[in-house]
Amino acid sequence: MKKTTLTFLFFNILTSALFAQKNILGFKNSDAQTKIEKDFDAQLSAKRIGQNIKLLSSVPHHLGSAGGKFVADEIVKVFKESGWDTKIETYQLMFPTPITRVLEMSGATNFKALLKEPALKEDATSGQADQLPTYNCWSADGDVNASLVFVNYGLPEDYETLAKYGIDVKGKIVIAKYGRSWRGIKPKVAQEHGAIGCLIYSDPADDGYGAGEAYPVGAFKTEHTVQRGSIMDMVIYPGDPTTPNIASTANAPRVDHNDAQNLLKIPVLPISYHDATPLLKDMAGPVAPPEWRGGLPFVYHIGPSKSSVHLKLAFEWKQRPGLDVIATIKGTEFPDQWVIRGNHHDAWVNGANDPISGMAAELDEAIAIGGLLKQGWRPKRTLVYCAWDAEEPGLMGSTEWVEDHAKELQTKAVAYINSDGNGRGFLGVEGSHALSPFITEISKSVIDPQTGATVFERHKANRATNATSLKSKKEIFESTNYPLGAMGSGSDYSSFIQHLGVPSLNIGYGGEDPGGEYHSIYDSYDHYSRFKDTEFKYGVALAQTAGRAALRLAEADALPFDFTSLQKTVKGYITELMSAVDNLREKATIENELINNKAYVLAADPTEKLTTPKTLSEVPFIDFSSILNALNNLEKASYRVEKIKATADAKQIANINAKIFTAEQTLLTPNGLPRRPWFKHSLYAPGFYTGYGVKTVPGVREAIEQKNWTETTEQIKEVANALNKLSSYLDSL
Repeated sequence: MKKTTLTFLFFNILTSALFAQKNILGFKNSDAQTKIEKDFDAQLSAKRIGQNIKLLSSVPHHLGSAGGKFVADEIVKVFKESGWDTKIETYQLMFPTPITRVLEMSGATNFKALLKEPALKEDATSGQADQLPTYNCWSADGDVNASLVFVNYGLPEDYETLAKYGIDVKGKIVIAKYGRSWRGIKPKVAQEHGAIGCLIYSDPADDGYGAGEAYPVGAFKTEHTVQRGSIMDMVIYPGDPTTPNIASTANAPRVDHNDAQNLLKIPVLPISYHDATPLLKDMAGPVAPPEWRGGLPFVYHIGPSKSSVHLKLAFEWKQRPGLDVIATIKGTEFPDQWVIRGNHHDAWVNGANDPISGMAAELDEAIAIGGLLKQGWRPKRTLVYCAWDAEEPGLMGSTEWVEDHAKELQTKAVAYINSDGNGRGFLGVEGSHALSPFITEISKSVIDPQTGATVFERHKANRATNATSLKSKKEIFESTNYPLGAMGSGSDYSSFIQHLGVPSLNIGYGGEDPGGEYHSIYDSYDHYSRFKDTEFKYGVALAQTAGRAALRLAEADALPFDFTSLQKTVKGYITELMSAVDNLREKATIENELINNKAYVLAADPTEKLTTPKTLSEVPFIDFSSILNALNNLEKASYRVEKIKATADAKQIANINAKIFTAEQTLLTPNGLPRRPWFKHSLYAPGFYTGYGVKTVPGVREAIEQKNWTETTEQIKEVANALNKLSSYLDSL
């Protein structure tokens, strides 16, 4: 830890020790809620969290496996013993597993890839039977032979660089590095450019000896470690690809997987940097640009390769049972207002970190809430705690459940609180921005187990230390609000917020827990207990944070939605978009001057034989006035609601509560986003070319990025209409 961070924390530990929360947002009697939370905290156990991580990661437990059923049954046992009404809801989910995996090279280099991670004596579960082999789920079946081209991280801008070198990947196999985007974007972009196959490897510069000691000495990737994972095009729609928009029940109508819109048509395989090395060394063509080069000990070339690569993949396409565990405690006063908490339980292999570290924290919350039940407490609103199956292949367990219960959820779901893997370090929260003050308050009530400061102050210290300017450091120091992030995708909140408009939060800790094990056989209890959360104290911190969120939403007199915060956040997004248009206009002017004067060709090394880029089209004036006017309306409406809440009596508050949690649904657009109507939220979505990464105000932002000015104008009207609908809804409260 940096000295500046320690200095800042020293002073804030003193203030944290004096911190005592007098008033809790939404509560008339904060003392009663404080006592509930104190009793809740007292029943959490780091030791028990560690024991559950060890138990639930003791066997491989992917979708449809014997280990998956074992884990689901153990979770059911914990919920039932803690007093929850518990059931398993089963969905029939398509899930392809490998039959054939061949990767070989012939010609100047003759080589056959190992495609296997070796067991380690230091890792007790790394040699178990029933482990899924290394593969990318939802790859197409295929048998292709072609030369190989290196495409850096495989992003759209990397293909722009290839074009400058005059290199075309049409009819070729490409090899890309993991990183800089979600894995599924790499084959998606490759397919769009005509590639017939895609390989993805982790370069040691990013996650290997370039980052730190390799496992088992340190946490990072060995030369044989491979990241498994889904390449479903989840930005089109998540869930079972064969049942878009409907639940995958036993008798559900299905499309053939070959016709599914969110599945790619080319074979894709992840490999280790051990297997990538002979392929990359065989490359001919230009030397890769400096920013493309990795950590392997040779010169990186772009290609094409001197030799021919043969990639052959075949899969068993089969439906398998997905086991969603649903545990409920019925509310005493508002049984039809549901506070939903979830974490997935399936893993690619043993999954100690992803997802069991988060699942163990959720189970400890359930146990502690069970302890409150034994003391005579009951929640005012219904608590629904969920353990999702089949998250890893494409958020299938949660998405199918949401699609199955959509109408009821849009009527009853107050909020959804998600977690996934958890580690050591700093609080991270993304979510609906009407809950920003709510999360700020919770972050100031949870103590960081390493420093004794609140997790709010520790997060602030980390941000300030890493800020790049004195101005930003000062602004962070003076900030009194937790900077709630926006939601992209990659975990089970997606269907709740982006499809149904259910307010959502995603909570976890990390940043000081090194990588290396992700989606490999080494995501094990041995790895986790050595390098992630060695005393399982951050499991307790996660349980305290998510538990407070669930308990406060369940018990609040006035539900803590504050749309003034959302209005301010969206105003910031629109300012960014207006600046983006101005920057594109300026860039087009400057770039065209350079192109017309042949500056790129003259400045380049003549041996590189760069081609002259095409001139950029001019950027027209874009009218944002409809959104700006809508934001003014929302500002007035949201402040009016806060003013009413400040003086309302119990009956008025109850009337507001009954409606306010469905307000976010007004931000859904009737037709969804362009080319992906499953995603309906006008403010948050995963980016079309970022995968997990969020695009805020996505319809407008992506139209600007694609320079589609007609669509930009259309999407501005859509967002303005959504904001005006929210204002009208708030005015009706």
